[in-house]
Amino acid sequence: MGIHQPNLGPASVVGELNYLLDDGVRPVNYTWPQPDGQPQRTGTLQPTRVDIHNARLLKTEPLLDAQGFQRVEQASAVADPEDEAQVVQQYYAEADALLRAQTGAVKTVIFDHTIRVDQPGREAAGLREPVRYVHNDQTERSAIRRVRDHLPAEEAEQRLQKRFAIINLWRPIGGPIFTTPLALCDASTMDAEDFIPSDLVYRDKVGETFSIRANPNHRWYYYPQLRPEEALLLKIYDSRTDLIARAGAHTAFDDPTTPPNAPPRRSIELRALVFFEE
Repeated sequence: MGIHQPNLGPASVVGELNYLLDDGVRPVNYTWPQPDGQPQRTGTLQPTRVDIHNARLLKTEPLLDAQGFQRVEQASAVADPEDEAQVVQQYYAEADALLRAQTGAVKTVIFDHTIRVDQPGREAAGLREPVRYVHNDQTERSAIRRVRDHLPAEEAEQRLQKRFAIINLWRPIGGPIFTTPLALCDASTMDAEDFIPSDLVYRDKVGETFSIRANPNHRWYYYPQLRPEEALLLKIYDSRTDLIARAGAHTAFDDPTTPPNAPPRRSIELRALVFFEE
């Protein structure tokens, strides 16, 4: 029996994406609930209706170094992607091999992963919700700090002399994605001014991410009914300066074509430092 082929879906859908209103105030996102009902995230969102195009219908597949994202056909052999031990012991090794094969990297360091579920009660199970605002996970400053955080000091400085990148590996769990699919911005349609540094506050440190301001030039894509046998590579940061896509942006969105009573989205995203010899 052949692999189930996803519905190619409509040519595009209209989705409402939450950009950041660029009012000059630096946003802050806390990683734990704030007291007295204070918001976990500051900054004013700017909901914007945009056309989100079906990437499955493109004649040429998007590429990591050109559009900032890439679809890969490769099933995982991990029996339970929500089992922490299996993910760390097996999925990390799979991801390392996949990333090196797809990018030509000589080394990866996978530094975390997250399970996201689009349904009530996830917090009690220690699961996180899909992120519904347009963002990028790392700035240049935080990307460099990641290298120094996750490698011995001498090796980190050597690696920083050559090209390195941060790439996310994103995959459905259990079945195709029907609710809150991932929208991906073509990095070639983004300007440097669209990226707004934002504080990501942990209990023991402050990281830095990018919020994204609206730009009518942005061109958005999604993959309808993405399957667990498919994975998405997302360019978060690349130190190589002559590439079209050094960083992209993404967000979950509500697909207006989602059928009633569709199963909630379950997904796993894994983040990796990727090192090159060049």
